[in-house]
Amino acid sequence: MTQEPELVPPLPENYSSMVLLVDDQIMVCEAVRRALVNELDIAFHFCTDPLKAMAVADEVRPTVILQDLVMPGMDGLNLVREYRKNSSTQAVPVIVLSSKEDPTTKGEAFKAGANDYLVKLPDRIELIARIRYHTRAYLDHVQRDAAYRALRESQRQLISANLELERLTRIDGLTGLGNRRYFDEYLGAEWKRALRAQTPLSLLMIDADNFKRYNDAYGHMAGDDVLKQIAHAIQSGAGRSTDLAARYGGEEFVVVLVDASLAQASAIAERLVQGVRDLKISHGTGHVTISVGVAKTVPTENETPHDLVKAADLALFRAKSGGRDRVVVDGV
Repeated sequence: MTQEPELVPPLPENYSSMVLLVDDQIMVCEAVRRALVNELDIAFHFCTDPLKAMAVADEVRPTVILQDLVMPGMDGLNLVREYRKNSSTQAVPVIVLSSKEDPTTKGEAFKAGANDYLVKLPDRIELIARIRYHTRAYLDHVQRDAAYRALRESQRQLISANLELERLTRIDGLTGLGNRRYFDEYLGAEWKRALRAQTPLSLLMIDADNFKRYNDAYGHMAGDDVLKQIAHAIQSGAGRSTDLAARYGGEEFVVVLVDASLAQASAIAERLVQGVRDLKISHGTGHVTISVGVAKTVPTENETPHDLVKAADLALFRAKSGGRDRVVVDGV
């Protein structure tokens, strides 16, 4: 018995169909080969051992499988089911070949996952027409599937980019804290929540002491590095998940404290001042320090977030006027 070639034969140029015939009868394989030999858009390969059919299909990547139903050592319908379980062949059209036109067999074939049914040997023109029809359907499916995956990936990348852009629009590029825009949004939202719930809202206004002198003495790059270190100390000191630390502008920072009493806000402010002292950043004959103004309110309809900012800012002014490197609480 003539053995099937182990290697895939050379493909016609610009082929669009790759037909894999699985049939143990070499005469049938040769007849189908001859029927297709002059069709330049159709490549052909056959497999006479049904136990090797899956491996051959994985190798040649057919666009259509012609499948005999009766073969030694393998139930043709079980092989069709195996195609449908395999990721590389589950969508490939399968045309089953049977020796007779039998409604029961045909029904079982379609139930197993076949796409078409032909009595062998089929008419050449009909065979070619069906191969081309199923190839077009398969390639359309592959293209749609690839386009869908590309679309999903594009959507994922767009969502990721938009999220990153949204994050960047809210983050101060130098310090990594929230920026002024994010602070305004956050304070406005928490103000409304505290107004509804009648819960306290506290604010810390923070300023790096004598920072212009530091910049003049050490340069702006050194000044930027100091701002980064101060920002880290503030972020670490205001560590509750509901606290927002932001850069207000220049060397000024703010911290929004949700549901914090005046005593709690004062304690956090003292911790921030000490945290910057502990950095021990040389500045003239001393070290870099910060001043903090603390304000707290339970919002009312007659107030606005600006009133809280103004109160904290006035407390900060008193801290600066009183010698810096200290905390001053509004109303105390």
